[in-house]
Amino acid sequence: MKIGIFFGGPAREREVSYAGGRTALANLDKGLFEPVLIFVDGRGRFRLVQPDFLDYPSLRDALPQDSSGFSVYDESLDINVLEATLPEIRPEHFRNYFDLAFLAMHGPDCEDGAIQGLLEWYKMPYTGPGLVGSAVGINKILQNELIALANGQQKKTATISRDAYERADKAQFFNSLIEHLGLPIVVKAPHQGSSIGVAIVREADLEKFCQAVEQCFFTMSIQPDGWSKLSAWNNLSAGEKQELAQKMVSLDSGISFPVVIEQTGEVIRHPEAFIQRLDELAGSAITLSSLNAEDEVLFEEFISGQEFSCGVIQDDDQMAIALPPTEIYNVTSFDFESKYKLNTTKKRIPVDTTLENNRKIQLAVSEVFTRLGINVYARIDGFLTPDGRVLLHDPNTIPGMSPSSLIFKQMAEIGLNLSNSLTYLIRQSLRERIRTGKDTSHLKRLLAELDNQLANRKANPLPDQVITFGPIDEEFIGAKQQYNQLAASGTVRPALIYQKSEGESYPVPVHFLFKDTIAELDLALSQPRHPLLIETAERTAHITSRYI
Repeated sequence: MKIGIFFGGPAREREVSYAGGRTALANLDKGLFEPVLIFVDGRGRFRLVQPDFLDYPSLRDALPQDSSGFSVYDESLDINVLEATLPEIRPEHFRNYFDLAFLAMHGPDCEDGAIQGLLEWYKMPYTGPGLVGSAVGINKILQNELIALANGQQKKTATISRDAYERADKAQFFNSLIEHLGLPIVVKAPHQGSSIGVAIVREADLEKFCQAVEQCFFTMSIQPDGWSKLSAWNNLSAGEKQELAQKMVSLDSGISFPVVIEQTGEVIRHPEAFIQRLDELAGSAITLSSLNAEDEVLFEEFISGQEFSCGVIQDDDQMAIALPPTEIYNVTSFDFESKYKLNTTKKRIPVDTTLENNRKIQLAVSEVFTRLGINVYARIDGFLTPDGRVLLHDPNTIPGMSPSSLIFKQMAEIGLNLSNSLTYLIRQSLRERIRTGKDTSHLKRLLAELDNQLANRKANPLPDQVITFGPIDEEFIGAKQQYNQLAASGTVRPALIYQKSEGESYPVPVHFLFKDTIAELDLALSQPRHPLLIETAERTAHITSRYI
């Protein structure tokens, strides 16, 4: 089966998606699937690329650039620059290139039902939840309301539209939020993921509150006497202007290009043009907004408790089964920087609480997954409060797909390595697409062919290949990389052996593949397995037995 790996996209999470495309390409089982790479550019066009496109540190590095000296995304480039190097393919021709679309994209247009609807129109099966679950999963305001209906949870929230915010007395509005939600206040852009557009207001500071709200609307007010560095534009050197314009390109912290000057409606697509226009407008009061700015902002009460993230998978009878929850700790706010740029955030599986509380988390997550109309798989985040309540938020219908993503760590706990996990996702997605009643005969044939291949592999197992490593972190890291490469080759069954000393060796099970150091591995080998991990693996055995 030819698998079109879709990555990139117009959303702010495209760098996360770029890394996910690399993960999918590297770990797709080549004995079952043939990968075809589809880069979705910032304008939403589909481009056929070769594997070396994913060899760069970031998507911006992979894209062709102009001679301006700025590093930009493709929306800032002349369309002809892309056409010359990255050939476009049209959706009506997808079937000439691949049999199924593997979606490794996130955020608006990528995770909200838009691309899913396009693919369904062209009778192209895709991975992940369908239209209903995707539409719910992208809207944090709707999620809160539906989760409350599904399980009765009570969490204080408030929302405001951009128009209402502009008309409001900011100080009065802030005070009313403090009365309703208390401090700190969590401010969120409703349609973003990867914790982009999330800010926490910890003090009764009106200026910081306004900055947080603007950040989540993806706007920027420039007042001649205001706090913004842009307010002092005339006082900046040419180098400082260039540095500031380059920072605005950032998708995770800047408002990013293209930007709109709201007073004139003028669209600026490139940082070079931005500098020129601000030079002309310096001293004027203007408002900049992203071309894809949010129209509402969500405010939530700050929840004190243990933060967790819990994946859910599905069996053929559509029963949702929660994976072991991961606790996220040692972080003050799980924002984009904490997630992807810092090494301070810690994670452990399961949550450091009672067995009963971990079961309670799993039950709540699987129930919400089902009641919200999500299928195939998802990851749902939440908090376990000191008084034992489970408060859920933010279902992720296409969780991040780096090799160390939480969903893959949790799937390893039930015995699925990275390659197995991707195979599960493809197969279960085919099973769910059949239920839509569209192109049913073709989809059933694809599913039957894949099931025959999996059954044949179980009846005639691949030859084993042992990878032995010693008690050094670098050896452990290298052995895990080799394991993943071999698992994805589809030619052998790799197995890790830890040679601790001359006469002491241990087989390393799949659920230890995500230990980071030899010290962590030694500790895990010396302790009994947590009962929640054992019972979850047993509860999912009828699913995992197909792939292992």
